[in-house]
Amino acid sequence: MEVTKVINATRVFKIGEVETKALRGVNLSIESGEFTALVGPSGSGKTTLLQLIGLLDQPTAGSVFINGRDATELNRDKRADLRKGTIGFIFQFFALIPTLTAYENIEMPLLLNGTKPAERKARVLEMLEAVGLSDRGHHRPDQLSGGQQQRVAVARALAINPKVILADEPTANLDTENGKQIMDIMAKLNKETGVTFVFATHDPRVIGYARRVVTLQDGLIQKDSRN
Repeated sequence: MEVTKVINATRVFKIGEVETKALRGVNLSIESGEFTALVGPSGSGKTTLLQLIGLLDQPTAGSVFINGRDATELNRDKRADLRKGTIGFIFQFFALIPTLTAYENIEMPLLLNGTKPAERKARVLEMLEAVGLSDRGHHRPDQLSGGQQQRVAVARALAINPKVILADEPTANLDTENGKQIMDIMAKLNKETGVTFVFATHDPRVIGYARRVVTLQDGLIQKDSRN
């Protein structure tokens, strides 16, 4: 089953009279349960493609389908509704709210989705346990290590039971051991829950975990291999 499909997607950025083609007619389908890495040098288009899949940006031309719906035909509010019920995000710099505890950061998307209090509590505790932070729920981000903060980000992304999780350089700010722990956790959750993971990465550690590697260069897919 396709979670997302990108059809002939082009993305052009224009600053003054200068145009930059970040994507040049990309076609990509992601199936349910995949553990896929988007790789390539800086400027290859992998982060732009991830943003299109995540409905954080719109293609200049082409289409992006999420669960069979053409998101490019939806207005901004409807895209946001589709995104918040379907897609979880993990960012390079964690993007946690500094004044909230780990528990409250994980709870935030559930609050936005209108989840009932008892269900919210059960889900947050489940996610804290899943990432090995049951004893850190009441700690703020500045009381956690980088690896622990990224675990909170993983738990937050998973809290809404998304169809797909998009991760932009998820290990870039972590040392080798913490990077391995994060990848072990995500691979385990992918296997146990079936949630789809798509990464944009330079990190050989992440690429080594991927079961599918999509290589981009100059805004085009150059290679698509499965392990």
